[in-house]
Amino acid sequence: MTLSASAGPSTTTQGLRLGMSYGDRLMWMSDAQLAAALDDAVTLGAHWVRADLSWANIQPEGPQDFRWPLFDRVVAAAAARRLTLLPILTYTPAWARSRGCPEPTCAPRDAAAFAGFARAAAARYGPRGVHTWEIWNEPNTVAFWKPAPSASAYASLLKATAQQLKAADSGAQVLLGGLAAVTTAGGNISAAEFLDAACARGANTVVNAIAYHPYTYPFLASARTSFSTAWEKMSTTTQRSLRDVLRARGTPGMPIWITEYGAPTNGPGTASDGTGAVPASTTHVTEQRQAAIAADSVRTATLDPYVAALVWYSDRDLSLTDRSTSENFYGLRRADGTAKPAFAALRNAIATNPARSAALKDAAAGAS
Repeated sequence: MTLSASAGPSTTTQGLRLGMSYGDRLMWMSDAQLAAALDDAVTLGAHWVRADLSWANIQPEGPQDFRWPLFDRVVAAAAARRLTLLPILTYTPAWARSRGCPEPTCAPRDAAAFAGFARAAAARYGPRGVHTWEIWNEPNTVAFWKPAPSASAYASLLKATAQQLKAADSGAQVLLGGLAAVTTAGGNISAAEFLDAACARGANTVVNAIAYHPYTYPFLASARTSFSTAWEKMSTTTQRSLRDVLRARGTPGMPIWITEYGAPTNGPGTASDGTGAVPASTTHVTEQRQAAIAADSVRTATLDPYVAALVWYSDRDLSLTDRSTSENFYGLRRADGTAKPAFAALRNAIATNPARSAALKDAAAGAS
């Protein structure tokens, strides 16, 4: 099903796409672990699977070196379950980074080289049913675009990559990489500011949608606040919203894909149950609050006609006991595999939501 950058609200015609985000973990799982992870997506009623397709993993040694088999396995396992894959094209091998930048999150030295990798991926996986691509993860943050975020550099990368994806697959759909809901400080650039600068360089003319990560915990997605949660900054904030930017830049109906949303249930600080004032030390929520956030996100996304997708992050905690970072505890399952209350809450919200029937029709169309 084709997205249109100039079309009006997306969910009125296409339904809310529902998915799970797994980061880079699927490639490295055993066959049994991969099957269990994707079976969970099916059980939840999700149809989309978001996973890293890292340039650094596929071409680690040089431009003639391709190592596809690990991701081939992910593509095959998803197809066997009629799950639609959303790869994130991201991360730079050492040979393609700028001198002095030591990490995979360094920006590519040459946008054309990254675009060539993207073309090879589309040529390989388009015939296997992969047609939608997210270009980079959180490029507006210093954590994921080193040495520092640059809207102009990202726009150049995006335009070159979109061109090559569509050259390899005429049905390719391109998402502007998931923007983090950060403020402009410490090297980061706010989502609205970054999007505006990228659109000024034509980024919105080559994509079918933009991706965004509006984490709101400990608040619900439906909350309306005086300070504007990350969710409100899509369209309802009194400040400049993402929708304001898209309208001003000539694509008022462009869909937004929420390609990450969730809430951690442990971490170094204190937990919030969603009641009372939020302590400054809050770094996570209770498991019951995570469940409430999960259910509310489906309802709230469905009511926004410009939100085309909601992808939950993530499937399973990374640790049972390491509380040094809340990043270890975003899962619907604990690290030992037991389900948190959010698993059933999300499954039930999807099952009883009007968008569910539209998503199933979308899945059937994609499988035919």
